Parts: sequence; C-alpha cells; structure tokens
Amino acid sequence: MKTKFKQYIKEIITFVVMVVIISNVVSYYKSIDINKTKLDIENISTNGEPIVIHFWSTWCPICKVEASNIENISQNYNVITIAVGTTKEKIKEYLKENNLSFKVINDENSLYANRYNISVYPTTLIYDKDKDLIFSEVGYTSTLGLKLRLWWAGL
Repeated sequence: MKTKFKQYIKEIITFVVMVVIISNVVSYYKSIDINKTKLDIENISTNGEPIVIHFWSTWCPICKVEASNIENISQNYNVITIAVGTTKEKIKEYLKENNLSFKVINDENSLYANRYNISVYPTTLIYDKDKDLIFSEVGYTSTLGLKLRLWWAGL
C-alpha cells in the first residue's frame, strides 16, 4: 500500500514538473515576437522601482482567472494594465463585477498592443527602474511568480 502511494506521489510530482516546463517553453516561444524596446508609454514614471505592464481583455477567460493575481501585486508594486480591444463601459463593468481596482489604460484600437507586438492575452511585461524589459510572460502567471520576478527586477 505504501509503495503504491509513493508511486502516485512520484507520478504527480513528475506531472507537475512537466507541466511547468512545458508551460515555460510555450510562454518563451510566444514571447519571442514581443517588442523588447525600452518602455515608452507616455507619462509612466518608475520612481526607481520595477513596473509591470499587463495586457489583457475583458473577453479573455485566462485574463479573468489571472486578474486577482494582478490585483494582488498592484497593491504593493507599480502596475499598469492595458485592456485591449474593448470599450470603457465594458472595462468599468468588468472591474466592478470582479472587484478590481488596478490602473487600466483603454487600448480600444490596439495601438499599444501593436506597438509591443502583443497578440496573445494575457501578456505581462516587467521592466526595471531604467525602463528596460527584464521579463515577459505570455499566459497565466501566479502571484508568487510575479512577486519573484519583481524582486529580481528590483535588484
């Protein structure tokens, strides 16, 4: 009985490790085309700290799952979200329904998304205090993952 339990635990750990590796490879592949230039959104000051730019949309199911992670880090870090391809009304409704308070730039015509070659949502970019891109993440990322990347970007 103990042998079977150990075998199940080993299989679960192996599965989780494989999922993490595969998701990171997929994220890296999807982020290859992201414009890796310095942050150039108008009027953004880093105040000597890292900054998160998070591209999302109201119609995106993964964005909805990840929204609480973005809300969590927005309480202690510089976070600006860019809602792509939606209207001000839908953004207000979305924020209210999901009890979210992070800063949102409406990118209804996808100007910022096109400037940064963002085509998959959610996409999260983390810049250091000098506005240099340090990390890019395509798809879901956890609060812990975001905090670790922000810690690294702040070194």
